[in-house]
Amino acid sequence: MPFPKIWLLRHGQTHWNAEHRIQGQLESPLTQLGIEQARRQAQLMQPYLTPDLRCFVSPLGRAQQTADIALGGAPFETDPRLAEAYAGELQGMTLSEVERTFPEIYANNPQNLDLFCNAPGGEGYERFHGRILAFMQSLEGPSVVVAHGLLGQVMRGIACGLTRDQMAALPNGQGCVYVLENGRETVLA
Repeated sequence: MPFPKIWLLRHGQTHWNAEHRIQGQLESPLTQLGIEQARRQAQLMQPYLTPDLRCFVSPLGRAQQTADIALGGAPFETDPRLAEAYAGELQGMTLSEVERTFPEIYANNPQNLDLFCNAPGGEGYERFHGRILAFMQSLEGPSVVVAHGLLGQVMRGIACGLTRDQMAALPNGQGCVYVLENGRETVLA
C-alpha cells in the first residue's frame, strides 16, 4: 500500500539518551544539544511547512518539546500511536544495567529495536508495528511526524518495504529529517 509523503523527525537528544538510559515511554527533557538539533530540523523543515501540511506528534514530552522548536510554531496534533515502544521492565535502566540484570535478553538482542521489543512486560514488536502501521494507513495526505528513534525505524521500514532485521539496523539520527516517499527514503541534514 502506498503511503502519503512523510517528513519524519526524531526528537533531539535527551539527558537519558546521553546517559544510554532506556526511556521507552518515560520522560527525559532535551539537552542543550537536543535543542540545537531541533533548531537544525526547523531550518530543514522551513521550506516545506505550509498551512495545509498536517503535523502529528507523539504525546511524550521530548517529542512535544522538539515539535515546538522544529515546527516553528506550526499547529500539530498529538497522536498516542506515535509514542515510543513501551519497554516494560527495561525502562529507566542504562544499557549496562540491562546487561547485568537481564544478561540473556541483552545478549540475544544486540539491536535496540529487538531489545525494547523483547523487554519483560513490554509492548512487543507485533503490537508496536501494528499501531505504527495503523497510524500510517490513517494518513490522508502529506504529513510531518515528530516521534522517536525506534518508532522511526519501524515507520521508515514499513514505508520502504524492509524486513524487521533491516529496520533494526537503520540509523537513528537526531537533528535530521527523514523524507519517506514512493517507497524510498531520503535524509535532509
